[in-house]
Amino acid sequence: MATLALSGTVMSLQQTIVVPLLPDFPRLLNTTTDNASWLVTATLLTGAVATPVVSRLADMYGKRIMMVATLAIMIIGSLVGALCGTSLELAVLARALQGVGMALVPVGIATMRDELPPHRVPLGVALMSATLAIGAGAGLPLSGLMAEHLNWHALFWVTGGAGLVMLVAILLVVPESRVRTKGAFDYRGAVLLSLALTLVLLALSKGSVWGWSSATTLGSAVAGLVMLGLWVPLELRVPSPLVDVRTAARPSVLLVNAGSVLMGFAMFINMLISTQLLQLPKETGYGLGLGIVETGLWMAPSAVIFGLLAPVSAEITRRYSPQMTLFLGATVMAVSYVGRAFFSHTLFQIVAGSMIVGVGTSLAYAALPTLIMRAVPVTETASANGLNTLLRSIGTSTSSATVAAVVTMSATQIGGSVFPTFDALMSTFWIAGFCAGIGAVMAIPLFRMTDFQESGDDDWPTPTMMATGRVVTSGDPVGQAVVTVLGPRGEHVDWSQVDPAGGYAVAVPGPGPYLVVVSAEGWHPLSRLVELGEEGHIQPLLITRSTDLTGSVGTPEGPVAHAGIVLTRATGEAVASTRADAQGRYSLPLPPPDHYVITAVDRRRARSASLAVALHGGTPDIDLVITDDAPTMSAAEGSADREPVA
Repeated sequence: MATLALSGTVMSLQQTIVVPLLPDFPRLLNTTTDNASWLVTATLLTGAVATPVVSRLADMYGKRIMMVATLAIMIIGSLVGALCGTSLELAVLARALQGVGMALVPVGIATMRDELPPHRVPLGVALMSATLAIGAGAGLPLSGLMAEHLNWHALFWVTGGAGLVMLVAILLVVPESRVRTKGAFDYRGAVLLSLALTLVLLALSKGSVWGWSSATTLGSAVAGLVMLGLWVPLELRVPSPLVDVRTAARPSVLLVNAGSVLMGFAMFINMLISTQLLQLPKETGYGLGLGIVETGLWMAPSAVIFGLLAPVSAEITRRYSPQMTLFLGATVMAVSYVGRAFFSHTLFQIVAGSMIVGVGTSLAYAALPTLIMRAVPVTETASANGLNTLLRSIGTSTSSATVAAVVTMSATQIGGSVFPTFDALMSTFWIAGFCAGIGAVMAIPLFRMTDFQESGDDDWPTPTMMATGRVVTSGDPVGQAVVTVLGPRGEHVDWSQVDPAGGYAVAVPGPGPYLVVVSAEGWHPLSRLVELGEEGHIQPLLITRSTDLTGSVGTPEGPVAHAGIVLTRATGEAVASTRADAQGRYSLPLPPPDHYVITAVDRRRARSASLAVALHGGTPDIDLVITDDAPTMSAAEGSADREPVA
C-alpha cells in the first residue's frame, strides 16, 4: 500500500508542479503566453489518452508491468525536460511524456483489489485515491521553493529521481497480478477514443484562449463528440473492447461515473479559487497578495487532510457502505461550498473553507473506486477504474473552463491590470456546491442497487487464475447473457458479461468446485455445478428454453382455434401480436416488466376478451376465456398479477 500510494503521489505531482512558473515560462523559453500554456495542456491530453489505454493493457497483460512502463515513460520525460535548455518543443514533449504516468493510479487501485485481503482494500483504495489531491497540492509549494532557490530545470530532475526510486520499489515490492483477461487489444477503439478525447479536451482547455465561440473551439468540440458517437457502437461489436460499454451502461456504474465528473469538477474549483483568493493583490479589496511559496504552503493542509482522512473513509466504508461514504462526502462538499460563498474574506476563512471542502472530497474520492470495483467483474477492474479516473479528469478540465468563462464575463480593471470580481469567484462556489449536491442526490439510488457485490468473506482467497467458457443455444452464441460464479459455500467469486461471440472469462481462486449461473433476457436461467481443473476451461453452457408469454384461448365449450392475440401496454402502445394454433395455444416473446393488456379475438364469432396483466418476469401462462358477456380467467401459473376487465 505504501509503495503504490507513494507512486501515485509522484505521478500526481505532474499536474501542478509547473503551474506556479507559468507566468515565467514565456521569458524562460522565449515564447508567448499562449504557447507556454501547452506545458499544462500536453500533460492533460496525454494523461487522458493514456489512462483508458494503459488500464486495458493492464487487465490483459499484467498490472505491475504496465505500472513499470508508465513510470519509465515518465522518467524519460523528466530527463528530456531536465536537458531541454530553452527549447519550447522539448519542454512540451517532456510534459507530454510525464502525463502518461497519470494512468498508474487506476492500475494501482486495481492491483490492491487483486493482492490485498478484502478487509484491507478500503484503506488501500482510500490512500490511493488521496494521492490525486496530495500530489497535486504538494506540487504548488514544492515548485515555488525550487523556483526560488534552484534552476527551473530542477523540477524535472526531482520528479525523474522520485519516479526512478518508485520504479525500483514497485519491482521489489509489488507482485504481478495473476488475473488477466483474454482477447486481442482493441486498436481501433483506442485510436478513435484517443482522437475524440484529444479534441474535446482541447476545446475545454484552450477555449478561453481561442474564444469559446470561435470556429476552432466549436469545431474541436463537435468533432470530438461525433467521434465518441462513432466509438460507442464500435465497442459494442468488438469481442474484447477497450471499454466494455455494456458494463459501463449498467445503472450502478453509470451513476458512479456521472458522480465522478461532478466530484472532479467540485474538487478542482476549490483548488483554483482558493489559490486565486490567496494570490490576488490586496488592491482588489478581497485578495491577500501572497506569493507563490506562501500560497502553496497555505494550500498544503487541504492536500494533507486527504491522507489523514483515508482511515476514516475506510472505516465508514467497512462499517456502513461505500454508498454512505460517497453520500456523506458529497453532502459535506455541497454544504461547505455554500458556506464559502459567504465566508471567504480572511486568511482563516479561506484556508478553513478549503480544508472542509477537502474533507468531503476525501470521502467522495475514496468511495468512487470502491463502488466501481464492486459493480464490475474482477477482470475489468483496471479498465473500469481507468474510465472512472478519466471522467474525474474531464470534470477537473470542465471546472477550469468554467472558471475561465466566469471570470472573463465579470472582470474589473485595477492599476492597468484586469482581475476577476469577487462576485464572479463566489459564483463558482455556488456552481460547485450545486454539482456536489447533485452528486449527493445521485448517491441515494445507489443504496438500492443490487449490482454491488459485498466485500466478501475475509477467509475467501483472492483470485489466482482465469476460467473461460461460452454460452450458446443450438450452437449459436447468446448475446447479452451474464455469467455469475459462486464458491462451494455460496460465496460470490466473479461475474462476466458474455461478448458477442458468446465467450466469457472470470477470475477464480483456483481449481475446484464452483456453481455457474447464467441469466439472459428472453431465456430461462441456467445453473451448472462444475469441477474446474488447472486448465481453467468450462464446458459450453447450453441454454435451450426461452421465456415466453404463453397460454390458451377458449370458450366454455372448448378451445378457439386460430384466435388472434394482441398484446398492448396499459398506456395504449401495441407490443406484439400472434395467432393461436388449432388447439387454441399461443406464445409471445416475454416483454419487459410493465402493465399490459392482452386481448384474444374470435373472428369467426366476432367476439373478444381482454385481461389487464402486470408482468414481472418469470414464465407467465395466461388463459383467456371468451364469453358473451365479460371474460374470466382460468387457473394459470407464473409471476403475472392478473385483473380481469370487461
